[in-house]
Amino acid sequence: MFLEEARRILQQVEEATRRAKRVASGQLGTLRVGFIESMSWHGVVPDSFRQFRERQPDAELQIKPLSSLEQIGAVRSGQVDAGFVFTIANIDRELAQLGIDSINLMLAVPKGHTLAKSNSLRLRDLSSALFIWFPRRESPLFYDRLMHACFRGGLKSPHVVQEGVNEATILSLVSCGLGVAFVSSATRWRCPESVVLLSVTDLKLPLPFALIWRKDNSSPLLAKFVADVRSLPEVEAHSKR
Repeated sequence: MFLEEARRILQQVEEATRRAKRVASGQLGTLRVGFIESMSWHGVVPDSFRQFRERQPDAELQIKPLSSLEQIGAVRSGQVDAGFVFTIANIDRELAQLGIDSINLMLAVPKGHTLAKSNSLRLRDLSSALFIWFPRRESPLFYDRLMHACFRGGLKSPHVVQEGVNEATILSLVSCGLGVAFVSSATRWRCPESVVLLSVTDLKLPLPFALIWRKDNSSPLLAKFVADVRSLPEVEAHSKR
């Protein structure tokens, strides 16, 4: 009986050792990644998740759709290991970041809207438009920068008739014909058929998009994930610009 128990214990120790080695090498464990929903339809975000699943089939990937502000707080507190965010503000010193892309803003209008007939739009042409806007609390710094850019371009007081807390909600409201809205150029990958995206020639407010993580996070899975994201063609191309 003692011999059987000893063999069982030794087998458990050997299995635990094998699992520990696999965790240390980044083959096992859990990786928690936050992301912006509007950026998950095409490009680096879905490609990185797909690549992780292919290369680490035995590891667990937990993904959480969060705003940039929520992600920065979650990464800082350790609730998630990494996050795909718009880095409008300066990132804290304890956080590392990998630049991925620079996203432009476009104007979303309902199909058939009078603005959709214009070949060249400027901010001053939008003075009489009804706008769907995002609440300032969602991103105070970007909200203020956008308002300032509009003011400088001649759109001194956008007529906001409705607020939407995220881009999906804003697009649905535009689709319903309630107004027009500024959205990221990434919207083209999931734009409703009833919505048209237009360029505004004098709206120059690029959104830096990056992967962030804590510098002191020693997770082997995180290190592999960052390295894999860095090797994606879109990220390599952006780093050479």
